[in-house]
Amino acid sequence: MENREDVKGIAARVAIWSARHRALAIAGWIAFVIATVVLSAQIGTRQADEGTAGHGDSGDADRIVAAAGFPEQPAGEMVLIQNRAGTNRVAAAEEVTRVLGTVRDVTGVQPPIDSADGRSTLITFSVTGDPGTAEERVGPALEAVARVQSAHPDLYIAEAGGASADQLVSEELEGGLNRLGMLSIPVTLGILLVAFGAVVASFLPVLLAIMSVVAAIGLMAAASRFAPAVDETTHVMLLIGLAVGVDYCLFYIRRERDERRRGVDPHRALMIAAQTSGRSVWVSGLTVMIAMAGMFFTQDVVFVSFAAGTILVVATAVLGSLTVLPALLSALGDRVDAIKIPGLYRRDSAGRVWNALLRVVLAKPLLSAIVAVAALAALAFPALDLKTRGQAIQDISPDAPVVQTFLAIGEAFPSKTTPAQVVVRDDSVRSAEFERTLTAFKAAVAGSGGKLVEPVDVEINPAGTVAVVSVGLAGKESDDVAVDALKLLRERVVPDTFGRIGGATALVTGSTAGGVDYNEQLAKTLPLVFAFVLGLAFVLLLVSFRSVVVAVTGLVLNLLSVAACYGMLVYVFQYGHFEEQLGFVSGGGITNWIPMFLFVILFGLSMDYHVFVVSRIREGHDRGLSTRDAVREGIGRTAGVITSAAVVMVAVFALFATLPLTATKELGVGLAAAVLLDATLIRAVLLPSVMTLLGRANWWLPKWLGRLPEIAHEPPAQDVPVRPDDREPALIS
Repeated sequence: MENREDVKGIAARVAIWSARHRALAIAGWIAFVIATVVLSAQIGTRQADEGTAGHGDSGDADRIVAAAGFPEQPAGEMVLIQNRAGTNRVAAAEEVTRVLGTVRDVTGVQPPIDSADGRSTLITFSVTGDPGTAEERVGPALEAVARVQSAHPDLYIAEAGGASADQLVSEELEGGLNRLGMLSIPVTLGILLVAFGAVVASFLPVLLAIMSVVAAIGLMAAASRFAPAVDETTHVMLLIGLAVGVDYCLFYIRRERDERRRGVDPHRALMIAAQTSGRSVWVSGLTVMIAMAGMFFTQDVVFVSFAAGTILVVATAVLGSLTVLPALLSALGDRVDAIKIPGLYRRDSAGRVWNALLRVVLAKPLLSAIVAVAALAALAFPALDLKTRGQAIQDISPDAPVVQTFLAIGEAFPSKTTPAQVVVRDDSVRSAEFERTLTAFKAAVAGSGGKLVEPVDVEINPAGTVAVVSVGLAGKESDDVAVDALKLLRERVVPDTFGRIGGATALVTGSTAGGVDYNEQLAKTLPLVFAFVLGLAFVLLLVSFRSVVVAVTGLVLNLLSVAACYGMLVYVFQYGHFEEQLGFVSGGGITNWIPMFLFVILFGLSMDYHVFVVSRIREGHDRGLSTRDAVREGIGRTAGVITSAAVVMVAVFALFATLPLTATKELGVGLAAAVLLDATLIRAVLLPSVMTLLGRANWWLPKWLGRLPEIAHEPPAQDVPVRPDDREPALIS
């Protein structure tokens, strides 16, 4: 194949090579995917554990316990018997104790204890075997307790615990995640069938996106040696991989089809697509990966795992788009539009709705900008009241019986559901000094004014060097009462007791302590994440477009998108609107990890659209068009593909809102709403109005930055008569 043009840029050079050696490029891609699968099967993926999780004192305490050699404890369960119409709990407690003693896989049934108010009784027991699989064996105990409840309708009798909670999570959350993964593919394919109106063109992006995800999951096995994986990483990789993989293929295929419709020969059409859309894919992929890399600064095992996984899946999507996609397009030629769907495959639409809106925006750019900024400000306003909170048991299916039982136990026996553990490490914790200190600690608990709750339990490791002293905290999980009690324990009680043992280490852990330390870690690292993402994104945009103004505009528009997303989350999830429709109960705040995660994801995905649109505008500018005409052409020609890509993302992300966990609902609603907002109000109204108002100032570059590399945005123009019989499917617009 003769190269008749002056090919510029890595994307175009790779595409031309792939088109010339398409059999090798396609075979090489397939071999690469297979190799990653084999790699994963051979070395396995290293999972995160207690030794790699946790922050602050609670994280250090958890690591001490993990290394202390404590025997593995069986999964614990609790049965609550509570007054309702009746008050005779003694007979019911005896029956529960007797029945549990006959149930297989039940051991260690403890004598009943009564609550301080005398209205509740609690019986604890354990499920035999590996606690990690106890959910598979807890069913008979749940059935036995349900039978006792049926025999005593005047009392409330229910069971909850680690095994039953794991069973709920498996049934609700993990099952939902698996359904999500299975639904996302047909939903994406359905949208593409409507968008392209041709089966081959629709299957191509989905196929490449799935192969990219498979390859990235395989590579994650190697990456997990440095960034241990968490269970949710695979699901996040699937959804991000589908989103960006389909987007990149859409951009590429649409541009190649555009050029063929104009009558350009197949080779030049592919080269133009590579040097324009291919370059946008390259720059966009780098920007998305930079945004994801910001999560490394959190030093949190979940964020680090998400960062590694999403960077790998975006990198493989970029690699596939720049290598095997040009080879496939070269091999298929115009057959990419094969198997046309009647009624959907039609002549290319100019996007009448968007172009009509664009005419209004360009006619009144100042007014349009004011209206758009006002709308975004209104959406973002609730974000000024944003509060974060830790995850709680009621975030998983709040109406589930296990969740309701946990909440009832927490009210009656706070030490059982909101305990704190004081981890004491010394040469010996079986000494007389430790016993005296423990007595003083119990006295301090009794004199805490109800902030610390008895009983105080002690567990010592076989070596006698580590003791775990458990005490209840007033309040619930991470509410103000529990946090205040934790502060008393950490700042006064522990330093005045175990802290006085010479040479000993005394640290407080537990769910409340872990939540507090986690929030402090996020607060400490958040400025680093923002500075890293914004700084490197600015540099990348500056180099790509050789314009300070374009770089600043891109950052500001993306920050407006994120702010509006935060405002919508506060309105819905913090203030409790649409609880019934979305199936959640407001906890008075946003889940603590959601704001940072949404920032990096949204910033990366917003840059995806921004780079693609501005690249097309820059093409017009480089051909000598005025700013207004370049904006009209750039946005007008990209409106359809941007809308199609946004619909795919919105549909996939909206599936998150169907999951039972509140945090995933926040994630789904936030991502879907922000992407929709970004692709419409920001890219179709605010961006063109601002660029039109700025005019030539859009391309301002200080003289001292003149040495930045020149990057071509379009190959030399080649006028070719348009063939009237050329047709292309209309993308959604």
